[in-house]
Amino acid sequence: MPQDAHGHALGTVSEEAARGFDAVLEGYLKYRFDTPLRLKALLRADPEFGLAHVLEGCFALLAYRQSHVAAAREAAEAARRLTAGATAREQAHAAALAAWAEDEMDRALAIWEQILADHPRDILAFRLHHFCAFWLGRPEQMLKAVETVLPRWDATMPHWSSLLACRSFANEECGNYTVAEAAGRAAIEHDPGELWAVHAVAHVLEMQGRRGEGIAWIEGLKPHFEGGSNIVHHIWWHQAMYHLERREFARVLALYDEGFRNLASPVTRQQPDLYIDVQNAASMLFRLQRHGVEVGDRWVELADKAEARIGDCRSAFTLPHWMMALCATERWEAARRMMEAMRDWARANGGTTAPIVARCALPVCEAVLRHARGDHAGAVRAMRPALGVMHALGGSHAQQDVLEQLFLDAAMKAGLAEDARLLLERVAGRHPVPPERRLGYAEAARRIVH
Repeated sequence: MPQDAHGHALGTVSEEAARGFDAVLEGYLKYRFDTPLRLKALLRADPEFGLAHVLEGCFALLAYRQSHVAAAREAAEAARRLTAGATAREQAHAAALAAWAEDEMDRALAIWEQILADHPRDILAFRLHHFCAFWLGRPEQMLKAVETVLPRWDATMPHWSSLLACRSFANEECGNYTVAEAAGRAAIEHDPGELWAVHAVAHVLEMQGRRGEGIAWIEGLKPHFEGGSNIVHHIWWHQAMYHLERREFARVLALYDEGFRNLASPVTRQQPDLYIDVQNAASMLFRLQRHGVEVGDRWVELADKAEARIGDCRSAFTLPHWMMALCATERWEAARRMMEAMRDWARANGGTTAPIVARCALPVCEAVLRHARGDHAGAVRAMRPALGVMHALGGSHAQQDVLEQLFLDAAMKAGLAEDARLLLERVAGRHPVPPERRLGYAEAARRIVH
């Protein structure tokens, strides 16, 4: 029976399919732009290979689009049928996909954790767990997973740098910056093209206020970005964040147009409304406008895409970003429809995401809307109950920062000093760099006596 690169038995008789599976997995882990083409080749090599259909379904769900869910469910059913005579590990993968497609995320995470307990070098189960736990705002689950399997790995094994990259990011999100930086740099030493490690160390440098180092880190590794997917956009966003803190606004806009929101690039053209790209763009435009930077008509194409996605709540963290675009272009009727569609979606759906939309995304989106319309006290009132739970929207500390800035800006404009103090104390307690040294917080910190 053919095996994958880690020696796991595969439910295919085709060696070509087995090697194709490894190629798809490598593309996924390394964020290669051609990964969908690798998947098509794998499915051609053996259409009856159940684990190939697991990959097909997972890739559909990775896009966080409601319109992809039906295809994921079809792939899950095919995987269930085709793994009936395969290994228990492959059957478990099919079950995890089915749970994910139904938005039963606790069940999916538990299945991947059991796979890892039995097969600690199953990098597919590990990486899917890492991804989904992150977008549920559960860094402690990310960290537990990587530290549990790490003793069963070593540098001679395939995908070692990918494991280190995940160790870096999990530790960064849990505030363990020394371990995170060491793991990320070790991953890059092993493979300079390990883009998740580039990203993870960029997060460490962001959180520690090491902006010059951050710019140098990304610039030095750019030769390895060729052939990368949307993670490259997000890395450029991180570089723009360093320049933003240095008030180098022209450089930020150049990175926006030529890097992370380059509408002419093949990556953007393939997925013009991908959730992470929308988050990058909207959050940066919001920050720039807070500081009086003229952004031209850059909001318009985002708002067009936001209108087209009203009612799609699969990515809870993206929803406030869609709302920012609608409000920035004064599409108040579309904003109203979006709020109503979110309420309807939260009421009509079960699973994991609907309660997060109801408890977190809805109040934050209402705050975005009220803030844009000048009702700053109303924005604070709407968002205040969500402050302690909005981590469940997913996103990193660096990404959630834009929502914290929204609350602070509303509180300051409404003259609500206690709410502004509350927010400043929250971010000071979590972020190593004091508010006085952060562009989005410095003015408020000077005006509010601690």
